[in-house]
Amino acid sequence: MAARSIPAQMRQLLVKKLGNNYKEVTEIVTVPVPKPEAKQALVRTSYVAINASDILFSAGFYTPGRQPPYPAGLEAMGEIVSLGEGSKLTLGQQVAFSKFGSFSEYVVVDEDTVIPVPSPDPVVLNLAVSGTTASISLEKKGELKEGENVLVTAAAGATGQFAVQLAKLAGCHVIGTCSSEEKAVFLKSIGCDRPVIYTKESLGDVLKTEYPKGVDVVYECVGNEMFDTCLRNLNIFGRIIVIGAISGYEREGSVKNSTTALPVPFTTLEKSSDVRGFFLPHYRKDIPAHVGKLTQLIASGKLKAAVDNGEKSEKGPFKGIEMIYDAVDYMYAKKNTGKVVVAISSGTNSSL
Repeated sequence: MAARSIPAQMRQLLVKKLGNNYKEVTEIVTVPVPKPEAKQALVRTSYVAINASDILFSAGFYTPGRQPPYPAGLEAMGEIVSLGEGSKLTLGQQVAFSKFGSFSEYVVVDEDTVIPVPSPDPVVLNLAVSGTTASISLEKKGELKEGENVLVTAAAGATGQFAVQLAKLAGCHVIGTCSSEEKAVFLKSIGCDRPVIYTKESLGDVLKTEYPKGVDVVYECVGNEMFDTCLRNLNIFGRIIVIGAISGYEREGSVKNSTTALPVPFTTLEKSSDVRGFFLPHYRKDIPAHVGKLTQLIASGKLKAAVDNGEKSEKGPFKGIEMIYDAVDYMYAKKNTGKVVVAISSGTNSSL
């Protein structure tokens, strides 16, 4: 096994008990740096990505039956610093990966799960989960047709930004919800036809007035009342792709106890509409091809990938594992535009 200079100890964000209060149920601990086994690699983490679903992970939603303590985090990128026997990867290679337990200064990954990337730019990290979620779900579940009306909720967020642009590239008219004028300006810059600032105007009223026949596809990330509004305003044969329900993640029990006020079966029957769930790990085999597709679109200038390192926040930019807490709060306060990232390695040079 070949290796670069590696410390004996590292810091790691650990889930110490199950729950939705992220600061309360996690802690930063010092643990031994793990060693890669056959066909594995040890990655020195340069950036971690913050996802709304990090709170679901700390609540045990993705790993039912698993009991704490266990490492937190879902997505990161960095440099390979050690290789297990038989690995085809290369020392010094930059990779991105999605793995339970990514909020660590060093992470062991299986070689067949990493995504080689050309540089340590966190824009690339944006593609691994957020970009592929939009790309794969719109292809597999959206069945987009040119000229259709597509509604994207949380459109200025990590994955919403990709859904907006990919729907436009498919020839669709795109409506996008957001929380501020600043985000509406961003949405217009990436091609959104009708930004809706839901803090200033009612989405339901906008849809009834401007889209009386309803929308054809909804890329739904918010849940609860927003989901109900989307379901009420579907066109005949309309499709809702359920990506998440961020509005309820911080409330205990909210994931398992739906708050929708509508009789979903009869509402869908009325318009022959569909509610279609999407969970990225079920489509893992499709990820490499879609990362390649998205990378080409970015290189050609047809796609933008906004990354937010909290530089404009009171405590930003986000650097160091302890800043993950501030980054999570920043995202749930709806202050981010694009993917929230935290620089982990002390030598990381952010271009943001």
